[in-house]
Parts: sequence; C-alpha cells; structure tokens
Amino acid sequence: MKLIKSEKLEKSMYELQFSIDAETLCAAADKAFKREGKKYTVQGFRKGHAPRKTIEKMYGEDIFLMDAINDLFPDEYEAAVKEAGLEPVGNPQPEVVSLSAADGAVLKAVLPVKPEVTLGEYVGLKATKTVHPVGDAQVEEEITRMRERNARMITSEEPARLGDTADLDFEGFVDGVAFEGGKAEHYNLELGSGTFIPGFEDQVQGHSAGDEFDVNVTFPEDYQAAELAGKPAVFKIKLHEVKSKELPELDDEFAKDVSEFDTMDELRASIRKNMEEADQQQADLDVENALVDQVIDGMQAEIPQAMVDNSVDEMIRDFGYRLSQQGLKLEEYLKYVGEDMAAFRANFAERAEKQVKIRLALEAVAAKENIVASDEEFEAEVKRIADQYKMEPEKVKAVVDAEAVKKDLAINKAIDFIKSKAEVTEETAKAADAQ
Repeated sequence: MKLIKSEKLEKSMYELQFSIDAETLCAAADKAFKREGKKYTVQGFRKGHAPRKTIEKMYGEDIFLMDAINDLFPDEYEAAVKEAGLEPVGNPQPEVVSLSAADGAVLKAVLPVKPEVTLGEYVGLKATKTVHPVGDAQVEEEITRMRERNARMITSEEPARLGDTADLDFEGFVDGVAFEGGKAEHYNLELGSGTFIPGFEDQVQGHSAGDEFDVNVTFPEDYQAAELAGKPAVFKIKLHEVKSKELPELDDEFAKDVSEFDTMDELRASIRKNMEEADQQQADLDVENALVDQVIDGMQAEIPQAMVDNSVDEMIRDFGYRLSQQGLKLEEYLKYVGEDMAAFRANFAERAEKQVKIRLALEAVAAKENIVASDEEFEAEVKRIADQYKMEPEKVKAVVDAEAVKKDLAINKAIDFIKSKAEVTEETAKAADAQ
C-alpha cells in the first residue's frame, strides 16, 4: 500500500487515496480465481474447469481483479488509515479510481473520523446544588405505598368502587360486530388503574358480583389499532367477583413484617434517611449535569453523522436487550406501538447526539489535563465488574477491552476534575418544594 492523498472534507469527513501495486493485486487475483473460478459456467467446459481467460472474456476482464480488491481492501485500508494518522468512527465509502493487472489499483475511501475538539471554559464553572428537605408528608406517602404493597385482597359483597379489583368477562362490539382482541374471561381489572379505554372502568364501578351489563365507550383517535380508532364500542360485561384491598394496621408489627426494624418510629427514621441520601445523590448528579452542559455548550467540533448513528445503534441495542428480559422482541414492541424503525430511531437522535458531545468534551478535557487511569484504578474496576457479574477477575480481563475501560475511567476522572474546579453554591429548597 502506498498512501497517495489524505484530504479533510467537511463535517469531519476525510478522503483517502492509496494504491496497491500490480504484484500484490495479481497475486490476490490468482487466489480469487482458484476460489471463485469453479462457480462460473462456460459453454463447452465442465463447471469449474473453464480457463481463467475464457471466464474473463465472457464475464469481464476485471472480474477476478475486483474479487482481489474486495479481499485486499480491509487490510490495505487499515494500513492507509494508520499511515494518515486518522481515527475512523464509521464505515468507509470505497471507490475504485483505476484498476489494471499491469499498473495495479488506485482506491479512494471517504470516511468519517473522530473530530477535532476545541474546548471552551471548563475550569471555574458555576453551578447551584439544590437540596430538598424531606417532609413528613413524603415519609407518610412512602409508608402508604408500603402498606398498599402488603395489602391482601378479600372478596367484597359491596358494589365495586375505585381501587377494587373486578373479576369479569367481557366482549366488545363495534357496529354490532365483535372485534379481534376484544374478548376475555375472568379478567382481573383494577378500577382506577387506567388499563382500559377511558370511561370503561368508571362504568364498572357501582356494579356488584353477578351483574351483567353494557359498557359504552369510544376508542381514542390515536388508538394503536387503526381500524378501531375513534369508533364507539359496546362491551358486554359479566361481573363474577369484586375484591377489595385490606390494608394492614400501621403498628410496630407492621414495621417488623416489612423491614428489619422493630418499631414504626425506627422505620420512619430509616425512610427519611434513605430519602435524604437519595436527594443528595440526585442533587450531586444535577450539579454534574449542569457543569457538563456548560462544557459542551462551549465546545466546538464538527461531529460526523456516523458518530450519532452509532450512538443511536447502542441505545436501540440496550432497549432491545431490556425488552428481551421481559420476554418481548423489539419487532413486536414496534408493532404494538405502531412505529416503524425509522421513526423509532428518530426518538433517540437528540439524546444520542448529546451523548456523543459529552464523551468528546470529556475526552478532550482528559487529554488536555493529562488525566489517565492508573493500573490500580483499572484493577479496582475489573474487581467491581467481577463482583457485579459473579466472575473471576482474570475472566473479566479476558473479555473486556482494557484500553476502552481505562478511557471510561479517565472520562469519569475528567468529570471529577471539572467538579473540583467549579464554584458550587448550595441552597435549600423551600418547604413547599419538599411537599
């Protein structure tokens, strides 16, 4: 490979031109013929036994030279990138400029590269840390939630009311015709949950076990099933059972049942402490985000679209993985919400672009301040990962990219550096904000 040209284009795109000598090209073409020649059918020859010249005459003189280019391109391109000192962030757009067995080949590749970053101010930034005092009402709200989680369901002889669970059969009709997905038996519906079409749950309230009645509703205009959107529907209902929540008494026995504490006072004190710690963590995170936002606002960089696309890809892979943990495929989810992949990707674009900017800015700060991760910090991170996934540290080292891990650690240290050099003013929110 001989590098001919390395030229910067707009938006952090580069054009590379490099040559492959005739000897290398022809040797690769010979290998391509031995591998691919048997695939071609030529009249008068058994398949796989036609001479190379005959195949080239029939299918094109460059046919095996192009196969050779495809074989050679990855390594030759990588060598050209290395010689040019570039850091690609996406796939190249290759093009053959010239090609012949006598003269070799000249190839062109347009590729996105990691942009140059010009930092603005990142030392002496200002931010406000707002601490929200934990009010008694917040503690009692959490107690209420704990109480709800530990409630037991009992059969009620009273008419169904908000908060009750109705065991019912239903079948839906539009214009007198039953529609797909509109029928179920012994469905447990919590009244007030908003699970069903607006108005449905309201009309179940007031009915008792054994009642048979109609529920009249109208599907929302944006309903996911287009054939039902905006249409009035009638549901035939049979109510089998009404179940109400029986809440436990708020006494010391409750505290013992739901926690490690012996009294309600101890439980309340623990809840308050946890809320205060969570608020401190959130306040610190808000400060961190505010400082990083200032850094990226002052940064200048021509970010290639490929970097944003890669970030979107990562977010979608993560989203798909979390869906799979719930037993749902991404394709099924998209069908359910009525979105195609293009629209779905667009939802991530703004966040992905910001993530790219944040990483570029923090990498630039780390580079400018000579911030690196030590071997000790790397080992500690390996141990943390090992503990998280219950693996041996050596096995973790075998599967992770050590340099990538160290880069991530350096970025975290860059954040700490920015925070350490910032002017952070702490304030306490008004009591009303805490309620």
